[in-house]
This record gives sequence, C-alpha cells and structure tokens, in this order.
Amino acid sequence: MNEFQLKYGCNPNQKPARIMMENGEELPIKVLCGRPGYINFLDALNAWQLVSELKEALGLPAATSFKHVSPTSAAVGIPLPADLKRACFVDDIENLDDSLLACAYARARGTDRMCSFGDFVALSDVCDETTARLLAREVSDGIIAPGYTEEALAILRGKRKGNYNIVEIDPAYRPAPIERKQVYGITFEQGRNDYRVTDEVFANIVTANKELTPEAKRDLTVALITLKYTQSNSVCFAVDGQAIGVGAGQQSRIHCTRLAGGKADTWQLRRHPKVLDLPFREGMGRPDRDNVIDGYINGNEEDVTAEGNWQKYFTRQPAPLTAEEKEAYLASIDGVACASDAFFPFDDNIKRCRKSGVSFVAEPGGSIRDDIVIERCNEFGMTMAFTGMRLFHH
Repeated sequence: MNEFQLKYGCNPNQKPARIMMENGEELPIKVLCGRPGYINFLDALNAWQLVSELKEALGLPAATSFKHVSPTSAAVGIPLPADLKRACFVDDIENLDDSLLACAYARARGTDRMCSFGDFVALSDVCDETTARLLAREVSDGIIAPGYTEEALAILRGKRKGNYNIVEIDPAYRPAPIERKQVYGITFEQGRNDYRVTDEVFANIVTANKELTPEAKRDLTVALITLKYTQSNSVCFAVDGQAIGVGAGQQSRIHCTRLAGGKADTWQLRRHPKVLDLPFREGMGRPDRDNVIDGYINGNEEDVTAEGNWQKYFTRQPAPLTAEEKEAYLASIDGVACASDAFFPFDDNIKRCRKSGVSFVAEPGGSIRDDIVIERCNEFGMTMAFTGMRLFHH
C-alpha cells in the first residue's frame, strides 16, 4: 500500500485527502483497526519520532501523549512511586511495575490529563497487555507502535466499539534526508532535522555551578527531545524521566515558560495529600475527576469546594487548598530540569523557572543578554548548559 485515503483533511471541507509515498514505495505503516484521519497521522508520525529517539538516547521504553501536533507529555519507563500512581489513577493496575512500557505510558498520560483527553499515543516498543489495559479505559483517538502482542491487540480492538485507531509502524523505516511540504501552493524544502541529543550536548556549562547529575542529563534529554517535536516557541519542564510541563506554540518565550511552569506546578500539586485524599463521589469518571482536581488546584471557573458545588463532586465538603499551602508545597520542590527550543532573551524566564523548582537548564545560548541570564542562574545556584542548537518545529 503506497497511499491511504482519508475521510477529509484538517477540516471536513478539505477534500480530497490522503497520505502517500511520492516515490511509489510502500507506506511504512499498517492500519490494524479504525480509520485514522489527517490530524491523527500528523500526531502519530511526530509522536513516533519522539519516542523512538527517546528510546535510542536513554535505552528505556518511551511513551508520549499527543494532541494537535504537540506532546502533552513524554516519558521513559521508570516505575512510579505510590503517590504518583494515585495521582495518575493507576494505583489499581496489577503488576504495573513489571512493564516499563506501561510505566512510561502511565507517566505520559498522567502528567497533563486534561490535555491528554482524546490523545494519540505513541509507544517505542511492542504494546503489551498491561499497557493496553491502561489505554483501554482512557479517552483516546488512537495509538502507533512497532507492534502489538495478541493480548494487547485484542484489548485495543474492543475500544470505541471496535473503531479505535491502531497503527503499526515499521521500526526499520528511515525517511529521505530531504523533506517537503506545500503552503499556499508553494513547495518548501529542507533537510530533515537529524539532530541527536547525547551527553555531549551538555558539555558547555556556563554557570558557576557545574554539577550535572546523570539524572539531570536524563531529564534534560527528555525535555530537549520533547521540544524537538513540539510546536514552537516551546519550553519543557522535566523530572524523573518525564516531561511535566510543556508550553507550546506561544509567540513570547516568557509565555511559554509560564505555561510550562503552570502545568508543572499542577502536576506537582496533584500529589499534595489534600488532593490525593479528595472524597470523590462513587462512579465519577476519570475525566470528570481531572476537571475537578484542576479546579481544586487552580480555582478555575467555579469554587468546587463551595456550598452548592461540592455536593456535585464529593461525599463531604473538602477544605480548600489555600494559596499558602500551595506556595509552601511548591517551595519544597527542586531538582527539576528545564529546556528551551531557543535562547532565553530575558532573565524573567529563569525567575519563573525557579518558582517551579528548576535546578538544571539547557538552552541554545546566543542572546545579547546571555550574561544577564547566566547571572540570574548563578544567583539561584542553577546549572545551565548552552547546547548551541535551536530546535524550532513548525
């Protein structure tokens, strides 16, 4: 099969639509179930590149959750502590720790659960039964992986009344070194971004603090590879082998940093004892709980603890999570990594990073204000490496 007909393009009025191999060769993918659409394939193919590069760089199974051509998170397979299992709603999964791939998916899906709603998933390894059981109960549009066990495939085929999009990709496939796309009838051509993140990327440490632990290198690697497939401008916070805050597609760098930092803070606060112990009413689904938790932490459209509101969600009225409690909890956090797809032009980004416990920074460098940014990192005792490489993605 060298082409696949799609129902429509990005929107229903954009017809005809298809994916194809211009050279007439076979597509490197097989559709095992469902009928993926245009945006599904954009997500799938970007997501596959991300997880395959993470696996290559760190030697661990990797997973990502994609929405609208940017990752909500990405993670490698590291077992979850008990409180994180509760925060990610996976504490009931038997033998979760026995599947590092399932651990990677639990982390990736559990990071930003509101944005992961209706995602497209990519796995670096053959999907196993445990990972499929996790996937089966989430609202998701589809999955791409290099293969599926019989048990996993049977589970996933039963999702969405048998219409769940299941794509298998040939892991040996390598695209041509030149890529093209059209905009307004004009063809753009460029070399593929074949930049690889290795330990050498972090050799140019420009701060007084030169300490860069193996764990910090791992987390900065996760952040940089995540950024490589995130719509720019973009900033990513990472810790414990997972991206915990992705700020994508903002025109201003500080807005990217604030967005990523806010998501990272929400992820951290999901593990606050008061959040873990919220007395949800029996039968509330995970998406509804996610919305309520986000409201409880961030005080969005309604006060979920207020009289007349709490009865809709809880068996008893919970005490609010106060600003002072949130500030104290977040102040205890450190060791977080932050990467940026282009240089930080002002030190306000570093100040915002520090509020979310960032200790390690990687960015290309090259700003006329690099000295001010370095000075601010030194003030906070951070370690910062200049990578010398921009990672814009559009």
